[in-house]
Amino acid sequence: MTVDPTDANLAARIAAGADREAEAELCQRMGPRIRLYGLRHLRDRHAAEDLMQQVLITTIEALRAGRLLETEKLSSFVLGTSRMMVLNQHRSTRRRGQLLEQFGVEMLSPSPAPRPRVDYERLTKCVQRLKERERAVVTHSFYGEEEGADIARFLGVSEANVRVIRHRAIHLLRDCMGVTR
Repeated sequence: MTVDPTDANLAARIAAGADREAEAELCQRMGPRIRLYGLRHLRDRHAAEDLMQQVLITTIEALRAGRLLETEKLSSFVLGTSRMMVLNQHRSTRRRGQLLEQFGVEMLSPSPAPRPRVDYERLTKCVQRLKERERAVVTHSFYGEEEGADIARFLGVSEANVRVIRHRAIHLLRDCMGVTR
């Protein structure tokens, strides 16, 4: 099956029915553009990822429902949707700040609960007792603040395996430190 790569054809295919291939191509084509727009205007990687997902969902829903009448303006629709979502987010953040400024003093608790003191010497000994792989996962996760995917690549294991190792290591550290759940 030959596919016309234009945005209008892609939009028409999605509007015509549940064409998952067209939807996937739309995501591949528009996703990086939306993410870049989000990075420029939100200045946060996670917020840009969230923006990309929301815009793509909104776009696909609009196409499925037939709300985009001029399919050749798909790029403009995506950009406009991105722009409106960023403006709404800025407006929401500004409003939240105003409300916090106005009512925040009343909402703050009088004093936070005291944090327990950490016996760093004992913690060091507990970490040293861990197996090499467990110790590597813990130090990369909490000291290096690395993500699971990066740790998995470094250790040559799957990301799921990193989560299991981290979970077991934390359990062992809690036991060693005498922390009750």
